[in-house]
Amino acid sequence: MIRIGLVNMDTSHPLAFSNFLHSENRARYTAIYNDGFRGDDEVDSFIKKAGLEARAGSIEELAEMTDVGFIQDCNWNKHLKHALPFISRGKPVFIDKPVVGSFADCEELVRIAEDGAVILGSSSIRYCAEVSEFLAQPADERGEILHVYGTSGNDEFNYAIHIVETISGLIGLGAEACSFCSSAEASGIKAETYHIDYPDGRAATYTTCLNQGQPFVLVIMTTKMIKQICVDTTSVYKTLLNRICDYMETGVNRLASVQALIEPVKIMLAGKVSRENGGSRIPLSSLSQYKPAFDGDAFEKAYSAAAAKLYL
Repeated sequence: MIRIGLVNMDTSHPLAFSNFLHSENRARYTAIYNDGFRGDDEVDSFIKKAGLEARAGSIEELAEMTDVGFIQDCNWNKHLKHALPFISRGKPVFIDKPVVGSFADCEELVRIAEDGAVILGSSSIRYCAEVSEFLAQPADERGEILHVYGTSGNDEFNYAIHIVETISGLIGLGAEACSFCSSAEASGIKAETYHIDYPDGRAATYTTCLNQGQPFVLVIMTTKMIKQICVDTTSVYKTLLNRICDYMETGVNRLASVQALIEPVKIMLAGKVSRENGGSRIPLSSLSQYKPAFDGDAFEKAYSAAAAKLYL
């Protein structure tokens, strides 16, 4: 049985993951370290209901007693710091989405991966059944991808990273630049659209809807067809968690590489810079001069203020 050490239970993911892991019987959350906004009442309830063995007094203690770390803070600014005790002990780490949220952390993530850290992550939507089935079709049948359009709701980064990761998973590495295209607003709900271009002529567009839940929808135009996907989110964790378990059991990693995890973050950072600069085309290679970041601390403050008690 794979022993998972959970660092913070800010979001609903630990609850949903735990239910799936118990049904598959390959891995378990076995201990938790919590210094997030969830109170002792929720932590104690989760420990009891999910059958955890211990509440660790530090992440270092947690890393000693488990096989893999699951970093599940809602504040992406904390992710690398909370992953390091596992990494320093040679243990793999799953970092929940968004894996990081700044250009500086993207660069640091690459550095620690080059030093041998095993980083597993991040978006479950990247591995959804609908996308996996599309990619499994022979290329000569489905054609070459020309353009992908994707939608997401709720916020500009924490949730929207799902759709940009999925677009990146479909098209592959090599995005050259991102541009802010336009915004639209009605009844207090705002949508923003961004364009991603690739050096080989392919392109992608994504629209985020702010302060309103929306489905993940993909429209994939190929040289032979148009495929529309509305992602079924009721079963999206299955492939992600099974691939993590596969890695832990066999050493074969079928999850996205660190480069594949950070490119969507850089795309969205470039889009943010573009929006702040009137829609200018921002090459990903130019981000070092801007050093952009999404504000994880502000997101955590707003998220915690609105969060219901999920774990009682």
